[in-house]
Amino acid sequence: MTHRVGFVVFEGVTMLDVSGPSEVLHQAGRVADPYELVLVSPEGGTVTTSAGLALTGTVRAADAGPVDTVLVAGGDRLAERPVEEALLATARALSERARRVASVCTGAFVLGELGLLDGRRATTHWRHAAAFARRYPRVRVEPDAIHIRDGRYVTSAGISAGIDLTLALVEDDHGADAARDVARELVVFLQRPGGQSQFSTAIATPPARSDLLRTLVAAVLADPTADHTLPAMAASAAISPRHLTRLFTAELGTTPARWVERVRLDRAQQLLLAGHSVTAAARHSGLGTDETLRRAFARHLGTTPTHYRRRFATTGPPDQAEQPEQPKQPEQPERLP
Repeated sequence: MTHRVGFVVFEGVTMLDVSGPSEVLHQAGRVADPYELVLVSPEGGTVTTSAGLALTGTVRAADAGPVDTVLVAGGDRLAERPVEEALLATARALSERARRVASVCTGAFVLGELGLLDGRRATTHWRHAAAFARRYPRVRVEPDAIHIRDGRYVTSAGISAGIDLTLALVEDDHGADAARDVARELVVFLQRPGGQSQFSTAIATPPARSDLLRTLVAAVLADPTADHTLPAMAASAAISPRHLTRLFTAELGTTPARWVERVRLDRAQQLLLAGHSVTAAARHSGLGTDETLRRAFARHLGTTPTHYRRRFATTGPPDQAEQPEQPKQPEQPERLP
C-alpha cells in the first residue's frame, strides 16, 4: 500500500523542514511500503526556500488529490507576521481529508491559526514558543519537547526535529524495525524521543569564557563518572573551591555541583534509552546509586527513571498515565558494551 504525504510549502519555507522528512520517507520506502510525496503550495509552480533554492512542481490543494498525511513545513515569517489566508486555505483543504496532520517547527503556527490545536498539546521551535503561546492561548504549549502527538495532530520542534517526527510516523506505519533501519541508513538517532528536551546540558550551557573553566567543563563532559567533587575540581584547576564556585556562578550561572549533576543526569537518560537498567544507568553516569538517580529524576524531570524509559524508549506516544514504580529487586552488575 502506498502512503500519500502532502507537504505544505510556501515562499520562504525552511529547506530542511521539507528535505529532512522527505528523505526519511524516501528511505522508508526501501524497507517497507513506499510513500508518495506531493508538494502543495497556495499558487502551485515553483517555490523559493529561505536558502534561495527552488522547489519545483508544487501543486495547488485542489489538484493534490487525497493524502493520508499532511506535513506543514515551517519558516520564520510564520512566527513574525500573520499567516496569509491563501496558505491557511491550502492547509485547511488538505487537513480536512487526511488521517493525520503534522507540522515542523513554525508550521505549528498554521495549525494554530486554523484552530486545529485548540485544547491540545503542541510544540514548536524553542525560539518561537513564547510567541506561539501568546498568539494561541488555547493551545497547551510544551516548548521543550522534540515532538508531541495529540490525537491525529503531531507537532515538532525546529528544523532537524522534523526528522525525529517523521521517524515516529514511519514507526507508526511500519513498526520500530523499519524506523530503526531508516535511522541507521541516515546515520541519525532513532532514540531521540518526542518528550526529550530540545537541549542537553552541554548545549544549553553558555560557553565558558576562561580557559580554566573550559578545560574543567570538557573534562566533566568527557567522563561524568570521574571524581568531580568541588574539592577535586578545584585541586585540578589549582584554585580554591570558593574561587571555582565564583567562576561557575559568573560564567555558567550555576554552582559546580548542580552543573555536574545535570551532566550526569543527561548521561543517565542516554543509558536508560539504550536499554540499561536503573542500577547500571546510575553507576555508569556517575550518579552512583538507584536512590540518587531517582532523586535527580524527580528534582529535574518530575518523573521516575523507570517511567522515563518506558515512555521514551521508542518514538511512539507516551503512556497515558505513569504507573507507580515497583520496589527494586537486587540485580546482577551490568557491563556496558
